[in-house]
Formats: sequence, structure tokens, C-alpha cells
Amino acid sequence: MNIQINPNQVPADSVHVLPFLEAPSIQFTNSKGEITSVNSSLFSGKKDSFYTLESAGQLFLLVGLGEKPDYKSVETSFRKILSKNGQIISDQLILNLGQTLTKELLEAALVGFFLGNYHLDHYKKDRKKTFNELNLSINSEDNSIESILERAQKIAAAKIEAFELVDLPPNKIIPEYLADWAKNLEKNSGVTVQVFDAKKAQKLGLKSFLAVGRGSAKPPQFIVIEYRNAQASKHLGLVGKGVTFDTGGLNIKTQGMHYMKSDMGGAATVLGATKLITDLQIPINLTTIVPAVENAVDKDAFLPSEIIGSHAGLSIEVVDTDAEGRLILADGLSYLIETYQPGQVIDFATLTGSAVGTFGYECAALFSNNEAFQKSIQDAGMAMGEKSWPLPLWGSYGKEMDSEVADIRNYHGKPLAGAITAAKFLQAFTHDHPSWAHLDIAGVAYADTEFAKTKAGTAFGVGLLLKFIENQL
Repeated sequence: MNIQINPNQVPADSVHVLPFLEAPSIQFTNSKGEITSVNSSLFSGKKDSFYTLESAGQLFLLVGLGEKPDYKSVETSFRKILSKNGQIISDQLILNLGQTLTKELLEAALVGFFLGNYHLDHYKKDRKKTFNELNLSINSEDNSIESILERAQKIAAAKIEAFELVDLPPNKIIPEYLADWAKNLEKNSGVTVQVFDAKKAQKLGLKSFLAVGRGSAKPPQFIVIEYRNAQASKHLGLVGKGVTFDTGGLNIKTQGMHYMKSDMGGAATVLGATKLITDLQIPINLTTIVPAVENAVDKDAFLPSEIIGSHAGLSIEVVDTDAEGRLILADGLSYLIETYQPGQVIDFATLTGSAVGTFGYECAALFSNNEAFQKSIQDAGMAMGEKSWPLPLWGSYGKEMDSEVADIRNYHGKPLAGAITAAKFLQAFTHDHPSWAHLDIAGVAYADTEFAKTKAGTAFGVGLLLKFIENQL
């Protein structure tokens, strides 16, 4: 897009976008200085409402933000400008942001606006209209609008990358693709990337990770991204589940397999967040690990009842090969904590149907062994419209994962407390780290949205992590 800030003149054929808080009467001044009033029965600024009208020969799109807009609602409303109202836009668009929005909501508006140019039709011959060549003017009385714009563009770019990683098909998004994607981050200052192939992973003792990938012709990739900033005083470790496609293994899935390209939603979250943190050069030290595998079926696939090893030295009884995400996360967490000793650790994973059964598609299941840490994560997510809710990590649930033949089993085999017992399994591989959190994002990483006719990536967690980190600076 070609973007101008507070231009002196704008073309006569521009579409003007005006956001409004909910009010008994709505008025605005057109290009001739005339006051235009809108009947409240047609438009009163209610949340998520739109109204199009012509005044003084120019087209105006009015956007309703409601009485008390928050970050997510503003982002969503502005995303609809291009995604839902693109038919009225040609080459010229003016965002008249005025005095209505705070700095934070200005950012949300601009992020949402740029997200509106994203569509799922990557492989269609006739793609939807895009606005890459749009001439965009932004009018704002905020004197920091240029820096807000630059930041919003980077946030939107990171979210779109996270969208694509989940939305693109599994013959495109394979473990090697994620590794190459990560290597591309090295163009940012302070970033180094290592990728361990199966041979190197074997030497490092990443046995649980390797077991999951045994049945696939696509080689596993254990991705390690280090971002170091000279001004940093904190070190955060991230782990994201990177199962690029999940058949269930020999415990093969009987329904919903079409959606299993999304089983790397945790990887998309931490990779998108890492891109954003390094793009913004936030003063934190960050280590991100993505164990990337495909859980497929062939003669080499790991078997139910196998006993496998792990980086932490614990033996694992494989009760169910469809409980594979926790196996790769176990090695990711153990390697991260033992090798790098970050002060805080968060993992993201599309881990259990139990989390969906508990919370539906409304929020993530949150687990942590540190109450203050847990609250800071939850508060950051709530501020960004990426909600989570805590569940317990009581020791009694850990007993469900006891095995007669190994140190631990990967599934308790019961139709209850699935998200909690999975979290207790992961906790066994954290080496008693004092500030660890696990977010089960199975219901929120890939969901039905108003921006697509099918399920699509949401980039859940990218905004949460940015807010969480910046709250600590």
C-alpha cells in the first residue's frame, strides 16, 4: 500500500472511513465543510455496525465501535473495512481517525485494517480482490501516529504469517518448511537459528520427539531460535507444538482429520510472536523452540505399548499414538530448560479435545505452577481479546499418568480430565522450573470466524505474548 499521513489534499474519488462511538446522534463534516447528520435508526455507532452514504459527492463508510471499545473489538471492526466492504473501495481510501481513539485503539484499528487484506484463497485461480496497491491516507491528530502505524504494520504482518502457517495445506507446511521459515528470521538483528535433523536430535537424546516422526517420509526438524538484545534484563523461553499433520498414528483418527493441518497451531503462535518481537527489537532475551514433525502411519510408525526414551531421562509408555503432541513438547521443554535456563517458560499447543469440551471455542485452557505468572499471562490475554482460564495442576491428577512399566505414560485412557492430565504429563519434563505455563489452544488456534466460510487460523497468542512481554519491561 502507498500510505500518507495527514495529507494536505486527497483525491475527490476517495472513500472516507469514519469511526464513531455509540451516541444518540451522529454527525460529521464533509469535504465542503457541511455538517451531515445521520438518523439514529440507520446508524448510531453501535458495536460492529456499518453504514455507507454519499455526501458532497463523496462516499463515506461509518464504522460503529460501541460505547466502550476494546482492542479486539476495534481490530475486528477495522478488519471488516477491506474484507467485508471492499466492493466500495477502488484506489483511494482515507482513514479519518480523529480524536475518537486512544493510542492503543489506534494501533488496534490499524492492525485490523491491514489484516482485512488477508484471504484464504491462496490456491484459487481467481483470487479475491486485494488492496496491495491501495493509496491510503491516514488522518489523525495524534502526534505519534507514524510510530503507531509502523508498529501496527509489524503486528499485522506477524499475525498474517501465523494465519498462513495454519491455513496453508500440509503438503506445503511440512517440518522443513517451518525450519526454513525460522531461518529467515536471521535477517533480524540479534537472531540466530539452529535446526537439528534426526541424526543430531538422536545425539542430543531427543528420543520422544524422534519417536513421533518415525512414521513419516518427511524428516523431523527440531528448531531452536535465539534472540538476544543488549538491553534485556529478562529471558523468556517459548515452546510451540509443531505437528504439521496428525493422522493420530496407529491410533488413527476416525473423524475430523481434514482439520489436522492445524495441529501446528502452537508453532504458528510462537513463530509469529518471535517474528514480531524481533521485528520490534523488544529488549528481552528470547529462546523459542519448535519440535516439528508429521505424525503419519507406515511400517516404522511408533506403536501403542512401546516404551520410548526422552531428553529428560524419563521412560514413557506409549498408551496412545494420538497423544503425540505432548511427546514432542516434553523434549522441547526439557531441552529448553536444561540448555538455556530461561527465567520464564510458556508452551502453546493444540493439545486436547478436552480443552475444547471444557471451554468450547471461547478461550484457552491455562496451567501454571506459579500463580503470579499465571495471572500476568491471563491479564495480558484479556487485554488483547485472547482469553484464557486457569485449571488446576493438583498432584492427584499426576497419579493418573503413573505407569506400571515405565516412569510415566502418555495417556491415562479415561474420558475425563484430559487437558489436566496432559498438562501434568508436560510438567514432569520441566525439571521443576519455578515459572512454567502451558496454554492448551485446541479450541482457539483454528476456528470458525466471520472472515472465512471454513475454519481458519486465528494467530491466537501472538498479541497475548506481545502484551505479556511489554507489561514486564
